[in-house]
Amino acid sequence: MALYQRAPYTTADPQTILENESDAEEEALVNDYQEQVQFEDGPDDFDQMASYGGGGQQQDMQAQLVNAAQPLEYQATLETKFASYDNYCNLFHYILNSEGPVDLEVPSYYWAWDVIDEFIYQFESFCRYRNRVARTSDPSDPDFPVLRENPNTWGCYSVLNVLYSLIQRSEITAQLDAMKRNEDPMAVAGEYGSRPLYRMLGYFSIIGLLRVHCLLGDFSLALKTLDDIELNKKAMFARVMAAHFTTYYYVGFSYMMMRRYADAIRMFSHILVYVSRTKNFQKKEGASYDSISKKNDQMYALVAICVAFHPTKLDDTIHTALREKYAEQLTRLQRGGPDSLPLFEELFRSACPKFITPTPPDFDTPSANPDPVDHHLAIFMDEVRSNMFSPLIKSYLKLYTTMDLKKLAGFLETDADTLRGWLLVNKQRSRQVRWSEGGLLDGEVVNANELDYALEGDLIHVSEAKVGRRLADWYLRNLVRTY
Repeated sequence: MALYQRAPYTTADPQTILENESDAEEEALVNDYQEQVQFEDGPDDFDQMASYGGGGQQQDMQAQLVNAAQPLEYQATLETKFASYDNYCNLFHYILNSEGPVDLEVPSYYWAWDVIDEFIYQFESFCRYRNRVARTSDPSDPDFPVLRENPNTWGCYSVLNVLYSLIQRSEITAQLDAMKRNEDPMAVAGEYGSRPLYRMLGYFSIIGLLRVHCLLGDFSLALKTLDDIELNKKAMFARVMAAHFTTYYYVGFSYMMMRRYADAIRMFSHILVYVSRTKNFQKKEGASYDSISKKNDQMYALVAICVAFHPTKLDDTIHTALREKYAEQLTRLQRGGPDSLPLFEELFRSACPKFITPTPPDFDTPSANPDPVDHHLAIFMDEVRSNMFSPLIKSYLKLYTTMDLKKLAGFLETDADTLRGWLLVNKQRSRQVRWSEGGLLDGEVVNANELDYALEGDLIHVSEAKVGRRLADWYLRNLVRTY
C-alpha cells in the first residue's frame, strides 16, 4: 500500500461485498429476522416436533431451567458463583444422565441459546477472576484460600465435557448431516435428539464450543467445530440475533489470528451489514441490544486491523462507519512503521475476546500466571512487527519495475540483509489461504498482495500481482533460493 495513494479500501462493487451470499439472500435473511423478533412464528425443521412436558414434571426442575438462562449479577459474591456452578452441574447431570430422555418443557425458543451463552460467560468470568486473584497473591483476600482449595470449580474439563456430551446425546451432528443431504433428520435423531430440549441444547453447544476454543486460543479447533453447520440464512443460529452475532465474531477473529485476513473481513462484513439493516428490530430485544452494540464496535476495530494487513474494498455501510470511527487511526495503521505499534495494541486489546487459561492458576507462584490477553497480544504484535515496514516497502516498489536491493535498503535506512529478510517475510505473508467452499478450515492458497516481486542477486524485479499461478510459484522459489 503506497503512502501517497488513496486509502486501500473504497466503495465496493455490490457483487464483491459478500462472496458467498447474493443480495437476494441477504434481503431474505433480514426479512426473516424481522419476522422472528418475537419468535411467535410457526414450526420449522428444528422445532416441528410437539412440545414435551406435562403435569408429571417437578416444579423445581422447571424453575432451574428458567434460572439457568438468567444472567448472574455483575457483583455476585464468590459464594453465589460457586452455587451457580453447582446448579448448572445438577441441571446438566439431570438432563444427560437420567434414565431415558427427560420430559421437560423448554421455557422459550431463546432459552437454549441463553442457557449455553450464560453458562460459558460465567465460566469465562470465573476463570479470569481466579487468575487475577492468583496473580495478586494477596493472602488477606478472603477469596484467596477458597479459590486455592477448589481448583476444579468451573474447571475447563467440566465445561467442555458438558458441551460435548450435549452434542453427543442429541445426535445433532448426524441430524445436520442428514439435513445437508435433504433427508429427514428425525431418522437419525434417536430418542434424545427427537426432543426439542436435547436438540436445541446440542445445536447451540456447537456454537458454545466455537467460543470456548477461541477463548482458549485454539483457533483451528474453534473453526473445526463448525464443520456441520453451514453459515447461511437457513442456519438455526441465524434466528437468534445474539447467537448469529457471536458466531460470526468468533469465526472472524479466529481467521484473523490465523492470518487469513480476507476470510476474516468477509465474516465481519456479513454480520456488520446485517446488524446495520436490522438495528431497529434489535432494540426490541432489550438488554441484548447493548451487548450487540458493544461487539459491533469491537468488530469495526478488528476490520480496521485486517484492512491494514490486507487492503481491500468494503461495503458502503462499513466503509462509512469505519471512517467515522477510525479516520485518524486508519491513516496511521496504513502508514505502518514503529508509530503504528501502539495503535495496533490498543485496538487489539479493545476488540479481542477475554482469553482464559485451560488450567487452574498456581497460587504459590504468582509469576507463573501470565495474563492470557497479554500472551495472545504478544503473539499478535510479533506478526505486526514482522509486517510494519510492508506499506513503506510497497510504496517504493510501486515506483519501479526493477530496483537495486542496496538502494532500497538505503531509502529505508537499514542494511541489505535485514531488508532481504523483510522481503522474504512479506512474500510468505502475501500467500494466504482463502475459503471458497467446504469446511471453514478449507481453502486455496492465493496471492493477497497487489504487487509481486522476485530477487535475482541484488536486484528486485517487481510486477503486478495479476500473474498466473505458475509464475507466482516461480517467483516464490526464486526468492527462497536467492535468500
